Amino acid sequence: MLYGGGVLHTLTVGIADIYNLRGINIAALLLRVILGITMIAHGYNHIWGGGKIAGTAGWFESMGLKPGILHAWLASLTELGAGVMLILGLLNPLAAAGVVGVMTVALITNHFKNGFFIFRPGEGYEYVVNLTVAALALGALGPGAWSVDKYLKIHLAGLTGLAITAVAGIGGALLLLAVFWRPAPKAPDTAA
Repeated sequence: MLYGGGVLHTLTVGIADIYNLRGINIAALLLRVILGITMIAHGYNHIWGGGKIAGTAGWFESMGLKPGILHAWLASLTELGAGVMLILGLLNPLAAAGVVGVMTVALITNHFKNGFFIFRPGEGYEYVVNLTVAALALGALGPGAWSVDKYLKIHLAGLTGLAITAVAGIGGALLLLAVFWRPAPKAPDTAA
């Protein structure tokens, strides 16, 4: 399908289709690599940067994700694991679902209330939405020809890949939030 190759396939497609197939494979590789690097950087920063894992745990706890240490490790390890899997092109829809899940939790717990633009106080949601949509697109697109999935003959793309990415990512995030997210109640407005 997206992987090209094969004498019969080559005989049944035109030159324009071959170039389009190359473009699709290049696009899949670029998406996988940039999303993978971004997720690895996030995971690394949550564990070893700034306040290290303890600081990440405190931050998560302050947003209502309790216990904070559990969620700090879950998010960080998901980011690292999904990042490596994306770069390799291994189990592409599940790797993309890891990005969707982490970004959906970030969107709901922290970014949505701050408006669209990331440069606004508290950081808006434009960044996490772009990463989420890119991961959903990659779930639908598939990992392309230069991937471990191709060599393992795992062909999960199109609607199937998108469904796996969306259900596992968004569904997992919503389940996690339903079970663990307990934001502090808002203080009553006394300015009246």
